[in-house]
Amino acid sequence: MRKVLGLLAIFVFTLLLASPALAAPGKGKNFVHGIVITVDGTDYYPVGPPDGSGGERDIPGHYWAMAGPNHLLGRHYNTGPFGTPSWWSSDAGNGELLYLVDARIDTWSPEKAGWYAKRGYIHYHELVLTTYVGGLPPPPSELHPTKVVWLKHTARTSFTLDGGPHPELAHNVTQGIDYMFIPIYDMPYP
Repeated sequence: MRKVLGLLAIFVFTLLLASPALAAPGKGKNFVHGIVITVDGTDYYPVGPPDGSGGERDIPGHYWAMAGPNHLLGRHYNTGPFGTPSWWSSDAGNGELLYLVDARIDTWSPEKAGWYAKRGYIHYHELVLTTYVGGLPPPPSELHPTKVVWLKHTARTSFTLDGGPHPELAHNVTQGIDYMFIPIYDMPYP
C-alpha cells in the first residue's frame, strides 16, 4: 500500500509541475526571466535582449530555475522580446507554454555535439557577461570562452513554430522532443 501511495504522490507532483496554471510566467516557483548563471566563478546571462524586469538579458519567452550547478529547467512561452505577443508561433495562444526545456552547461566539441544531438539537445545558446550593455550579437570578448547552454525543447502540444529569431526555420511541432528547434548543434563554438 505504501508503494502505491508513494507512486500516486509522485504522479500528482509531476502533474502539478506540468500544470499550465503553475507554469504561467512569474507564477512558477523559482522560475525567472533573466536568470544569472554563475559559471567558473563569473556571472552570465543566456544571450538575448535586455528584456528582463531590471534589464537582465535572456532568450525571449524563456523562464528558468537552477536544477544544479550545470543544469537548468526552463519554460518556453509564446512571447517575444519586451512582451511581443505570439512571437514564436502564429497559431498557438499568446503567452501559451510551448515547451519544457532541459538545459545543460558544457563545452562544445564535435563529439559532444553529436552526443547532445542524439539526446535532443540540438540547439545551444551562448553565455554573455552580466556586465555587457551593448547590442546583439555580443562580441566574443563578452562571451564565456568555452562553455554554452545546451537546450532540449520538449513540446507540450502541437503548433506551428513560425516566428522567433529564425522564421525561415518554420516547421510543424508535435508533442515531444522538437529535433527541429533551431538545430545548430554542429556549428562550432567559439
